[in-house]
Amino acid sequence: MKTKKFSPLLPLLILFLFLLNSHILATNQKPLTVAESSGFTATSRYNDVIEFIRKLQKQSSLIKVESLCTSAEGRDVPLLVVGRPVPSSPLDLKYSNRAVIYIQANIHAGEVEGKEASLMLIRDILLENNVPFLDNLVILAAPIFNPDGNEKISLENRRSQNGPREGVGVRYNGQNLDLNRDAVKLESPEVRGLVQNVLNRWDPVLLVDCHTTDGSYHEEPVTYVWGLNPNGDSAIIEYMRSKMMPLIAKNLSGKYKVLSIPYGNFIDPANPEKGWRPAGPQPRFITNYVGLRNRLSILDENYTHADFKTRVWGAYYFLRSILEYCDKHKDEILQLVKTADQKTIQRGMCPSKKDSFAVDYDLEPLKDKITILGYKMNVIQRKGSWPIVKKTAQKKIYKLPYFCDYVPRKSVRFPYGYLVPLPVPEIEKKLLQHGITVEKLTEPATLEVESFVLKEVKASERLFQGHHLNSVKGKYVVERKNFPPGTLFVSTAQPLANVAAYLLEPESDDGLIAWNFFDRYLFREWRREPENCPIYKLLEPAKLAKETVK
Repeated sequence: MKTKKFSPLLPLLILFLFLLNSHILATNQKPLTVAESSGFTATSRYNDVIEFIRKLQKQSSLIKVESLCTSAEGRDVPLLVVGRPVPSSPLDLKYSNRAVIYIQANIHAGEVEGKEASLMLIRDILLENNVPFLDNLVILAAPIFNPDGNEKISLENRRSQNGPREGVGVRYNGQNLDLNRDAVKLESPEVRGLVQNVLNRWDPVLLVDCHTTDGSYHEEPVTYVWGLNPNGDSAIIEYMRSKMMPLIAKNLSGKYKVLSIPYGNFIDPANPEKGWRPAGPQPRFITNYVGLRNRLSILDENYTHADFKTRVWGAYYFLRSILEYCDKHKDEILQLVKTADQKTIQRGMCPSKKDSFAVDYDLEPLKDKITILGYKMNVIQRKGSWPIVKKTAQKKIYKLPYFCDYVPRKSVRFPYGYLVPLPVPEIEKKLLQHGITVEKLTEPATLEVESFVLKEVKASERLFQGHHLNSVKGKYVVERKNFPPGTLFVSTAQPLANVAAYLLEPESDDGLIAWNFFDRYLFREWRREPENCPIYKLLEPAKLAKETVK
């Protein structure tokens, strides 16, 4: 009987097949975030996030990566674009009728569960057998919006936060700026990148901004609120607070067993029944700014006193519930923002005397009270400082008013356009950064305008984000004024008219005058009295020779 001879290459072939199979298994293996792989004791570093994204790209053709910006310390901020098919640019969406949803996390790099949850969610969408959402949605995500703050991980940061035990990053970016206070002044590369490369370029119908609240004690791990500024489209505000967010919260608790409440804190911890309120309506906060742009926005504030694992999964299921809602109500949302843009443009074409812009607000509660699963608390008052609040072991259900309705207290007339007759390239640049259409007069014009006569300009004593914020007092007068060629003209017959008004209204609480951009034009040298405000309002339509600024 003959003995079969085996080729000496057979062992090498077996080894090759083994290595190939191992490579295929490794390539197809579901990647884990640092939070998952550490048992929720640690959070991802910048390189961990980049490596995780690369693994997703190797496993799916439905994701591509763009650059949102380069951070102050030189790190590229990745912007994930997920779709079926993946659009090569926003132009691909012109006729597809898909809605763009943008998720942003880690803007405050000590608040890290949104970073982990958004990476996990994108992974699961891409790797599920029946890929969800992508028939109706294109999903953008910036999971590590503040990479410079993220890399300053320390056990000393946010010490009152319940994990992760290996530490988190810091609140501010590489310029020592709070990025969630920069949406008006655009002084950080991160927020300029957000506006230029996400909001202006992709025009998402919804922005979700992930944070961690470190406020009042309660059981619910997820809190949320919508854009609050009353100068935004009222129909969008009403839609979000009366329909969209209640249905998302219902789905979150019913399907995923995650409790949630509207975001806020007790107005008076010693007397909790007085009410619950979120932060203010100023558009320096990104979700309020997006509301001014006639788009939907959600502030996700995960509860700091819940453990890290609970916070991450709470954020995960909240984001998933948001996408489920948008997938089901896509056409409704697209029509809502389209109508808001149309109304804004039509108002600017011929504003009436009834069209107004709010410069001061009263805060009122919503009609229905909210229920909070809280605790009885011990409150230690401190003179000249915030009280110390400690929860007891005794639970208590609070039913209390939710103060989140900002109602105009003082309004000014909404104009046909704004005129700035000064050689101020920094103002022109700032308006263009926001995506506002700016024009310049090519011939002189004599116009009847409304000017603001300054009586007082008062700067805050305390620095805020590197600025002594201004508040002004004065009165409006009507005058005829000559405007030379080169005068900036900003029409309000454009979708971003509300943003333009917020930047240029003299009494705006968050405008360019408040943020010191006009300081050197408000006082003449050696004079104690302020000059007239160098921004003029054209109330009625006029024929002007002008050209668009590129």
